[in-house]
Amino acid sequence: MHDACPAMPFFQFVWLIGALLVASVGTATSAEAQSRQQSDYPPLAPASSWDDLTDGVTTKEAWTARRGVLKQRYLELLRDDEKPEKPPLDLQVHEAIVVDGKYERRLISYQIEPGERAHAFLGVPVGIRGKAPGVVALHGTDPKGIEELAALAGEPEKAFLDHLCRRGFVVIAPEHFVSGRRTPPEGPYDTTRFYAKHPEWTAVGKFTYEHSVAVDVLAELEQVDSKRLGAIGHSLGGHGALFLAAYDDRIKASACNCGATFFRHNQKVDAWARDHWYVYFKHIRPGLLNGELPPIDFHEIAALIAPRAFLDVSALNDGDTATQRQRPLMMASVMRVYDLVGAPQNLAYFVHGQGHSVPPEVHAVLYGWLDAKLKAADP
Repeated sequence: MHDACPAMPFFQFVWLIGALLVASVGTATSAEAQSRQQSDYPPLAPASSWDDLTDGVTTKEAWTARRGVLKQRYLELLRDDEKPEKPPLDLQVHEAIVVDGKYERRLISYQIEPGERAHAFLGVPVGIRGKAPGVVALHGTDPKGIEELAALAGEPEKAFLDHLCRRGFVVIAPEHFVSGRRTPPEGPYDTTRFYAKHPEWTAVGKFTYEHSVAVDVLAELEQVDSKRLGAIGHSLGGHGALFLAAYDDRIKASACNCGATFFRHNQKVDAWARDHWYVYFKHIRPGLLNGELPPIDFHEIAALIAPRAFLDVSALNDGDTATQRQRPLMMASVMRVYDLVGAPQNLAYFVHGQGHSVPPEVHAVLYGWLDAKLKAADP
């Protein structure tokens, strides 16, 4: 029922459509950005405010130096120095069931902080020969959480664990730290108690750290090729996949679906540091309220993934249209970095008009991307 369509010719077609969309999207940017000349780079898109990613960077060596600066800014945005010392995993299997004879689904738990355990579904295809690629699948802010990823509840089109296990991937789907078995008394996705425990950390830093521990779990499995690891997610899980790939170099291919609006060109930027419910970055709220953006934005975070494979899928009508129409321009700037490092084939972006969803054509793109980038013997 959940077997995904494997048609690679269609995948190549939609990738081309995504590229053509870039050329057709207009932009409203500052006069300074409009006048900026980049004669050393083909004009794939109009000059835009995103061009600052490669200002003064014309060689691979220069990008390496810029990347070091951006990585430090990224870690500072996460408040990564506030993460706890990583305890032993102490992996436990609580239940296991074979699904349709295709894969074994296990409910597992492991230590994430001293005295705190994370739960996840782990899917292992039946009859694996040799070592298979592994994927971290991340859910959105839905109360069903990992049950939806495993096709046990919620919307079937978001059942990434079920779909990918049927395609031969080993998949771990961790519960977000304020959902499922760790839902706080205030309700799902409320971060009040997290910040009471870790006042100087960030929710994004917390979940990115936890997702990196999920990578540890995958990498230690005898059925998994630790050199072929990926990440996929929708909505909150979508930007979770982006943040994880920028954070953990073991992720060789990632796919972000409908995730992460950025800081600039965003009339609702303060949602990244709201004062209630799910608070992504508490420490940047004073600056945002004063009109000051953080020293790093999402094109720079995405560029940290290069030269590893990254796919961004978005909808022009997902939220504020003016904001989302900047996204193809943002991704065009990231392509400059992929060109500089000699890996343009490892960046793709697909833009559609079906809102905050995972329609069938997006399945073809997401799964075709992971197939192409992780099933090769030498990715």
